[in-house]
Amino acid sequence: MMAPARVLVVDDSPTMRGLITAVLNSDPDVNVIGQAGDAMEARNAIKQLNPDVVTLDIEMPNMNGLEFLDKIMKLRPMPVIMVSTLTHRGAEASLMALEIGAFDCVGKPQPGDARPFGDLAEKVKAAARSQRRFQAEPPPLAPTSANVNPAAAYRPGRRVVAIGSSTGGVEALIAVLQKFPVNCPPTVITQHMPPTFTKSFAERLNRLCAPVVQEATDGARLEIGKIYLAPGGDRHLQIVNPHAPSCRLLERDPVNGHRPSVDVLFDSVAELAGRNAVGVILTGMGRDGASGLLKMRHAGARTIGQNEKTCVVYGMPRVAFELGAVEHQFPLSSIGEEILKITAARREGSE
Repeated sequence: MMAPARVLVVDDSPTMRGLITAVLNSDPDVNVIGQAGDAMEARNAIKQLNPDVVTLDIEMPNMNGLEFLDKIMKLRPMPVIMVSTLTHRGAEASLMALEIGAFDCVGKPQPGDARPFGDLAEKVKAAARSQRRFQAEPPPLAPTSANVNPAAAYRPGRRVVAIGSSTGGVEALIAVLQKFPVNCPPTVITQHMPPTFTKSFAERLNRLCAPVVQEATDGARLEIGKIYLAPGGDRHLQIVNPHAPSCRLLERDPVNGHRPSVDVLFDSVAELAGRNAVGVILTGMGRDGASGLLKMRHAGARTIGQNEKTCVVYGMPRVAFELGAVEHQFPLSSIGEEILKITAARREGSE
């Protein structure tokens, strides 16, 4: 039996510190061991208390949460969960935090919220037991005859790519999609994320990646060179219409506790595309996407899972692997290239 996760709560608002502490301490497997009102107090508390996890407010006086997070990741890497407002500005800051190395982000509660901070305790526990290595990634290898960028001569075939991810998915998706060329295969993605975050994330991916990345809209045709991100909120993303594959946003109850759900997306891809699809499941808590990926594999699709060593949370990929849904597991750094190898036109008809 694991000891309770030891948490330091950092927020300039005493009220917010009290609310976060109450939510976390209501879980017997979480123990708030200290609080801090700014970066200086937090630095001293980290030294004295050595917490397993820190919750960190993005907007603080003297030194904001992003600056302090950057110092933590450089000087004393550890799991940090950011607490942010659910505004466009808050979404942008949260995405920056995830790229810096934050474990995850949660939104501050809104008036009338039945469950303030929702699954924060679950995220804290996952962070505490995470095997993530908080280290800088090694520099990319220089191109050699055995290490040639497959995007350079890439010609897309007929396959569609479907990707599911959750905790740790921001960094993972950036790593995968930055390997894609401008003429990448049509790609649909469900990433568990608050409603106000997905538009900002799509815009950020569009700036960082060669293909066009956009938030999916109902009826949008799947096209080569385009990537479609499921909007967060009250609808699921599916692909429909075998004659002209397109996005469909479906109003339906949450599946596996999520809306949008990876399983809903994968189920639709299995039915529509069959063997002309590639399914990819990346880092994340829980089991969403595992059964849908199994349906994809049974339908003849190629399926890939992120390996344990490179996952922030080896949850969704683990369940999928144990179900037999994953054909091959790869480290994150290889997944983008593997997708291109499978979907390239020269491979069509040879499998």
